[in-house]
Amino acid sequence: MNRLFAKIVDVKPNEIRALWLGFIFFFVVLAGYYVIRPVRDNIGANFSENLWWMFTVVLVTMIVANALFSAIVARMSRRRFIPIAYRFFAANLVIFFVLMQFVPRGKQPWIDGCFFVWVSVFNLFATAVFWGFMTDLFTSEQGKRLFGFIAVGGSLGGILGPIITTVLVRRVSTGVLLLICAAMLEIAAQIVRFFPSEFRRHDSQSGEQAGAEKPIGGKFWDGVTHICKSPYLFGLFVFILLYTLTSTWAYFQQAELTKAGFLDKAARTAFFAKLDLSVNTLTLLLQIFATGRLMKFFGVTVTLLFMPVLSLFGFAAMGVAPVLTVLAVFQVARRASTFAFMRPAREVLFTVLRREDKYKAKSFIDTFGYRCGDQFGAWSYGGMQALGLGVSTISFIAVPLVACWCALGIWLGRKQRALAEAKPDEHAALTGTAAPETA
Repeated sequence: MNRLFAKIVDVKPNEIRALWLGFIFFFVVLAGYYVIRPVRDNIGANFSENLWWMFTVVLVTMIVANALFSAIVARMSRRRFIPIAYRFFAANLVIFFVLMQFVPRGKQPWIDGCFFVWVSVFNLFATAVFWGFMTDLFTSEQGKRLFGFIAVGGSLGGILGPIITTVLVRRVSTGVLLLICAAMLEIAAQIVRFFPSEFRRHDSQSGEQAGAEKPIGGKFWDGVTHICKSPYLFGLFVFILLYTLTSTWAYFQQAELTKAGFLDKAARTAFFAKLDLSVNTLTLLLQIFATGRLMKFFGVTVTLLFMPVLSLFGFAAMGVAPVLTVLAVFQVARRASTFAFMRPAREVLFTVLRREDKYKAKSFIDTFGYRCGDQFGAWSYGGMQALGLGVSTISFIAVPLVACWCALGIWLGRKQRALAEAKPDEHAALTGTAAPETA
């Protein structure tokens, strides 16, 4: 059994506990999210004409949430603020459950809109906090070997979540799905305390571990200032912005085509759940059989670029044939390659940063940067629609934009390699920020 496992992932004996805990942690976080994701997507389809406004509210909410999160991070150790974050989201879900059960039907659209905004904030923080912890716990070398397998846990959770929703959506109220998600978030909060506190004493970056369970310190705005000062961090910000901008265009196309293709609300929700199931099943297969090998033999840069290059062909195909079937195939391929290839590779890019940037700057990039891309995508898509441009033309416009995104990915991959190989005194010059803590 151990030999078979060794063929799947290159893990050392002292890494096994942290590896499996990361696997389970990501499993419950994504399972909970994917239980409620189809509910959000269905709301988005119903509000398709006002999505640009809802994304604006999401962006403003994200600014406030980032300030609060950074303030908490500065004053607490990671074993305190991570469980607090997940329990806060679980409590929010309980509140939404009560509102959905007892608020009169005439006011439900307001609750639906608030829930759409909330999920759009929650999904980013839930994964950003998780991956911030992982990049803090594992080194760059470990990340290349282990992040692909940890991501498998998320994919399995992403498969279970849509299955739960597909089975229960016609049998229980939407509120019950929210409570299931809340229960999974509590499990995630409990898992944090089981991670080995002295894990990184086995590697060359052990000095940083000495302060691992102390408050990170600094000011809540440090993440923003570090991004402005560091070309590497700013490049990571722009990379996620371009990714989300093009994802938002694809999401608007999905909302437009599914609204026309499905008149029944439950059928539309079931379609979104099946789409998620297809994405996560394909992601799982790619992570098990391809991610580790791709990262090992071709490196971070090639793994990072796989999805952007695929997007070039996907948008071109949508330009030629802007129909629901083509969009479904494109979405499945794009999202699966994102989770299987781009996400693990992108997380390796953060392992070379110091601890403060792994939580503050990374959280800002993964949340505010993400939603900036959403907002620019929403405004630009609405503007192009106002000019009379259709799905086909917008898809062709996306092609050169994705080409620029690919070029940035090449630069980031090369920069990460230089940072991973740099000595501490060279690190500050390469990043534009202070060097990571060393013994």
